[in-house]
Amino acid sequence: QVQLVESGGGLVQAGGSLRLSCQASGINIRAMAWYRQAPGKQREFVGRISSTGVTYYPNDLRGKFTITRDNAKNTVYLQINRLKPEDTAMYYCNTFPPLPNGWGQGTQVTVSS
Repeated sequence: QVQLVESGGGLVQAGGSLRLSCQASGINIRAMAWYRQAPGKQREFVGRISSTGVTYYPNDLRGKFTITRDNAKNTVYLQINRLKPEDTAMYYCNTFPPLPNGWGQGTQVTVSS
């Protein structure tokens, strides 16, 4: 059974940083991605990392996010820098492309101004 557990979110002030973690079980992490969903908005893709560590970010989000992975720990990370209130969202990891049963509970990031 695939289980992806996100952690590391919290309440931070604008300009701060956070590192989110995604621990996988029931699956060896492969191409993985991070997504976020703000209140009242659709889920948004924020970046992915291949099985060999190659990353890709959408142009409008490049420079804000850094995805890394530790295959030995079966864990993927999302570093978020220069946080803004508009980064407030629930952050999720999943495979890329996403597994329908791969969505976890997510981790909440709230940025105060």
